[in-house]
Amino acid sequence: MRHLYFLVPGTGKRFHCGGLFAELKTLKLAQQICPAEVVTYDQREPGTLFLDDLLQRPGLGNSIFVISWGFHIPRLVRRLRGQQVVYHAHSSGYGFTLPGDIPIVTVSRNSMGYWGQKRPNGLIFHLPNHISPEFTNRQQPRDIDVLVQTRKSSNYLLNQLVPALEPHCNLVKLEGFVDDLSILFNRSKVFLYDSAEYWALSRVSEGFGLPPMEAMACGGQVFTSVNGALADYLDPGFNCYKIGVHSVGYDCDRILAALQTPTPLAMTTADLAPYRADALLPRLERILAEINHFFDYRAKHRADIPDLTKPRLTRLWLQRTADKVRKKLGR
Repeated sequence: MRHLYFLVPGTGKRFHCGGLFAELKTLKLAQQICPAEVVTYDQREPGTLFLDDLLQRPGLGNSIFVISWGFHIPRLVRRLRGQQVVYHAHSSGYGFTLPGDIPIVTVSRNSMGYWGQKRPNGLIFHLPNHISPEFTNRQQPRDIDVLVQTRKSSNYLLNQLVPALEPHCNLVKLEGFVDDLSILFNRSKVFLYDSAEYWALSRVSEGFGLPPMEAMACGGQVFTSVNGALADYLDPGFNCYKIGVHSVGYDCDRILAALQTPTPLAMTTADLAPYRADALLPRLERILAEINHFFDYRAKHRADIPDLTKPRLTRLWLQRTADKVRKKLGR
């Protein structure tokens, strides 16, 4: 197994987000299989490798650079030309293309389908994000009726639904960073998550949607949008409820009724099993073995499958159109 370097812009507070934490969890899984380290490239940090310094080292042929930060991918690909690179794809829709010799590991089937269409002549794998052990139902009393994480929430949720709910229940708005969300999820009966508007404005997709799954892993009920990768695991009416339906009153009635439900909708232990370390570790080991074999093969053999570039697609379209015309004329 080659040495893995997971590239992130930084790990300090200004970079804290779901994508960073998910990447660092994947790094910890990889460290149980092969040598793996985090590398920053925008900010130097004590005790952490910095990309400028790393690229000066000899013998990087036995290394793989794992890149993941969506908007930074084009410049990282240019900078790492000649190295062995893997793209760990979270959100999709950034608009860039990738050469066929960069394997892609997607965190959702939604992203896998996106890259399967956009870049059909390369290696693509699916490795879900890790739901770590702290996200579990602790079977404790829940003193928060409704929890709302304001980041990524829609205007409808914050400015219409929340004010309508507040007089009828104990609603808590989470507006800042929390070190351990599992504590709040275990205190909450219902979690509201409506990210479709946020991602539409960002013009990229929901890459995985960790908060709803983490809330359900802690035994809470979830009212949520089902955009992007959320559709990978959400099943409205069976493990969650769809939010933003018809009217504020309709949403309010269903949320208040859910607070009184003795058997809440949630993901089962079996539903969550594919996202736990016991399932992810053998999956990641197989993916890394295939990627290492691919890089061994690539070093000795040239590629001969053409990319689906715009010029080639244009030629194929003209060829198909001409064939149709000839068939019609030959009748």
